[in-house]
Amino acid sequence: MDILKIGQRTFHSRLLVGTGKYKDFDETRAAIEASGAEIVTVAIRRTNIGQDPNTPSLLDVLPPTLYTLLPNTAGCYSAEDAVRTLRLARELLDGHTLVKLEVLGDSHTLFPNMSETVKAAETLVKEGFEVMVYCSDDPIFAQQLQDLGCVAIMPLASLIGSGMGILNPWNLQLIIEKARVPVIVDAGVGTASDAAIAMELGCHGVLMNTAIAQARNPVLMASAMKKGVEAGREAYLAGRMARKLYSASPSSPATGLISPSP
Repeated sequence: MDILKIGQRTFHSRLLVGTGKYKDFDETRAAIEASGAEIVTVAIRRTNIGQDPNTPSLLDVLPPTLYTLLPNTAGCYSAEDAVRTLRLARELLDGHTLVKLEVLGDSHTLFPNMSETVKAAETLVKEGFEVMVYCSDDPIFAQQLQDLGCVAIMPLASLIGSGMGILNPWNLQLIIEKARVPVIVDAGVGTASDAAIAMELGCHGVLMNTAIAQARNPVLMASAMKKGVEAGREAYLAGRMARKLYSASPSSPATGLISPSP
């Protein structure tokens, strides 16, 4: 069976989804159910998971008994803020240690600040967190984060929320070739074909939010993304034929054919 292993946990689905930007919790639940995802990300600074007892909690529609919650540090611009946020998440979720780290460089592009990301990752790993880390597609930084002890490397395909797809497949392949932990594309996926391409390259999974939540029909797009990830993974495992400018050998056999009458 084709299992995704992250840290000490195993999963069947290779599609990870976010929980923001939906019109309401009912749509959130319906889309995530359609996606088949087992891991759902939660922006601790923007989503109520118990911090405010007077407002609805995401945990009411996505209970931890059914999903693996992945607290993330969306909105953090320094290592200090990111570490503080994930310490809070661990308290709110009864010692939960699997987290997604992202430290942003600016509010315009949401590109990762890699020096602060490395600093935060080092602290969190030392404190016993299992860190899945959002990063640039720089192979050197990816290797450094892996060496620090992160359990998954999550390079962007393109900018968060852009829907531009994979802009630099060559860098992704360099990261995958050196990886000893799962490589999960994070950010920039726009449609199911983008997800399939990521998986065909050899990525171990794809994380997305905006591509589903901002689609005209989020539930239908979630279903499409599930199929795209599955198809891409199967194609990768099957091994595609070599690319050729042309082929001199026909698809059909040239022997054993009926000869034309003289």
